Amino acid sequence: MTTVIDPARLAIFDSLVGSIAEEMGATLRHTALSPNIKERQDYSCAVFDVDGQLLAQAAHIPVHLGAMPESVGAVERLAPWAPGDIAILNDPYLGGTHLPDVTMVSPVFEESKGKPSRKSPRAGKPRLLGFVASRAHQADIGGMAPGSIPVATELIQEGLIIPPVRLYRGGALVWETLELILRNVRTPDERRGDLDAQVAAQRVGARRMQALAARLGRRAFDQTAAALLNYGERIARAAIADLPDGTYHFEDALDDDGHTTEPVPIVAALTIAGQGMHLDFTGSAAQRAASINAVAAVTRSACYYVLRCLLPPEAPTNSGLFRPISFLLPEGSVVNAHPPAAVAAGNVETSQRIVDVVWGAMALALPDRMPAASSGTMNNLTAGGIDPRNGQPWAYYETSGGGLGGGPEAPGLSAAHSHMTNTLNTPAEALELAYPMRVLENSIRRGSGGRGQQPGGNGLIRRTQFLGPATVTIISERRIRAPWGLHGGGDGQPGRNTLERAQPDGSVKEDRLPGKIVFPVEAGDVVRLETPGGGGMGVG
Repeated sequence: MTTVIDPARLAIFDSLVGSIAEEMGATLRHTALSPNIKERQDYSCAVFDVDGQLLAQAAHIPVHLGAMPESVGAVERLAPWAPGDIAILNDPYLGGTHLPDVTMVSPVFEESKGKPSRKSPRAGKPRLLGFVASRAHQADIGGMAPGSIPVATELIQEGLIIPPVRLYRGGALVWETLELILRNVRTPDERRGDLDAQVAAQRVGARRMQALAARLGRRAFDQTAAALLNYGERIARAAIADLPDGTYHFEDALDDDGHTTEPVPIVAALTIAGQGMHLDFTGSAAQRAASINAVAAVTRSACYYVLRCLLPPEAPTNSGLFRPISFLLPEGSVVNAHPPAAVAAGNVETSQRIVDVVWGAMALALPDRMPAASSGTMNNLTAGGIDPRNGQPWAYYETSGGGLGGGPEAPGLSAAHSHMTNTLNTPAEALELAYPMRVLENSIRRGSGGRGQQPGGNGLIRRTQFLGPATVTIISERRIRAPWGLHGGGDGQPGRNTLERAQPDGSVKEDRLPGKIVFPVEAGDVVRLETPGGGGMGVG
């Protein structure tokens, strides 16, 4: 029999579990060591029920939306659990997204109630209440290039692969696990600081979840959690029921795979029927010997994100929202890669194109509601080497925003992160303090947004100078294929990457760089990223 929960109680419970995830994120940010986490806020935190279903995820990174529950499922192999256990993993094929995203999962037990006795032998034995998890992008996790998002051909080149293992057992650090990780990264001190920050976030989340369950009582906690998931499902089904039934086809492509110049098509057929939605990606490219492959969890996350954009802002973010959506993801394809395919760019770039494709299909169903395409890339820049100021190794990661697509009621924003990324930029002051780099320019790229009644937003220009030798990687998209406009609106301008190098005669030589490349720089060299503008909407 289904328990009826008062709507006010349900709303309060949703806010309470959401606040647990938010407090975990605040703890992680304020105790982290790297600018990538404490400044860019490249992390997500979430709370799960005893069955591993997502109860709440803080407003962090959309690409983690549907992938984090798979991490909780992946650590089940480590059961039975004990209080104080913390599991760690990053394997994209076992619940991860790409290797720099390191996930921790903690089982949470009820607070102890007395000691066992002859009459109550089970008294005092902890019962599993649920799980808390955090996922943080580590600025380096080893591999063939600093920053661990290389132009790779197989997963092993991208960094250290961590299957689900215990980092803490019964509250005690498993030193062997930590030492194995730190010996395989370029910046072990920074990684230790960030991993410790994640542990702190895990412990805060566990304590807050225990306190909430103790306050409500276990039975009420479980009943309200189940009701919240069912509520999320009802909201999603109601939103889908308002959409026009039919099948809508859309196709787009990645510029290339980083090794060949061939585009990488992604094809989707969106079927809306009653209160359900089905996404069929048949026709998408086979997986490549390149890093642009996405694992299934990333593809599903991108699709969940599009649905979430159609829901009221106050709707909960939980596993109930995902129930009305089904998938056909061709095995061994760029949207459902199999080992040993490399996947680093699949998480950051292919996820963006999957959003564009599902967004485009949804625009056919809802022509008056969906904006034009946004910049469609995270413009990833990683770099590393030996800091000439102190002789220590360093590794840096940055994403840059672009233009958002013009919408039915307003033009697109300029120089903003969109869709599957939700990070900030690293402030110039923090970047220059931490790394041998200098930000020479961070400006709006005027005229890069598509024309239209509601024009697309402009991209940005970011020029970064290196103060010593380094190895640089750029993983970017929309350098060839422009963000598309809608209803007669113009396309946004594609992006452009350039290396500026001073010459002996005082002139500056500018070399155009491809969208995906690893290359060396010397002291004084400048990397310029010009990011894409968003598509325009309507005839201007």
